[in-house]
Amino acid sequence: MSIVHPNGLTGPGAYVCAQGGCRICLEALMRQHEGLVHTVLRRQARGGVEYAELLQAGRIGLWQAVSHFDSSRGVAFSTYAGVAIERWIWRVVAQANRPQGRLPLPKSPNPLQMAEENLWQAEVHSALAEAVSRLPKRLRQIIVAAYGLDGESSRTLIAIGQQFGVSREMARIWRNDALLLLRLPAFSGRLRRLCSQDSREAYVRTQALNRAWLRQKRGRR
Repeated sequence: MSIVHPNGLTGPGAYVCAQGGCRICLEALMRQHEGLVHTVLRRQARGGVEYAELLQAGRIGLWQAVSHFDSSRGVAFSTYAGVAIERWIWRVVAQANRPQGRLPLPKSPNPLQMAEENLWQAEVHSALAEAVSRLPKRLRQIIVAAYGLDGESSRTLIAIGQQFGVSREMARIWRNDALLLLRLPAFSGRLRRLCSQDSREAYVRTQALNRAWLRQKRGRR
């Protein structure tokens, strides 16, 4: 199976990688959408807080949006991220005007050098395709459709459900089942190694995520 990212690693498939812990995809998406932070910030009142400090807050909101964005919901990333960015900016403005002072913010993202990113792009792309190709046929089709990994636009859960003759909720369950499998080393070992997510701590996090989904799935039956 061939997976196509129309814009290198900045297409819908990049969100899958970023949310799976790939720092290369995360930083590529952060750079791609940096302008959105400035756009939101320019139209908001700053409450006496320095632009640079609020820029930091906006970047945190952008990072959260990248980490949780679900393209299958049919909402544009800019719309989804704009809310998160605004929330963080207003949080810092409000905190700055309280007696206890401002919230400490983490450091700015430290993007990889362009040469390093180019070196890794082909390998990460190939590893993602390899991981998805190992899924059972139906789950593979669900993931490809949900994230537009075939070069087409990502499909909503409603559209996927109609394609397979099931409800939106069943399409969501299948998609999450596919993501559960993709987190397992047997499916994504190579991708994890490339993204430095093959440590014991990373696998513990994976197990926690998978257990949480299985509990939620059982609770719906």
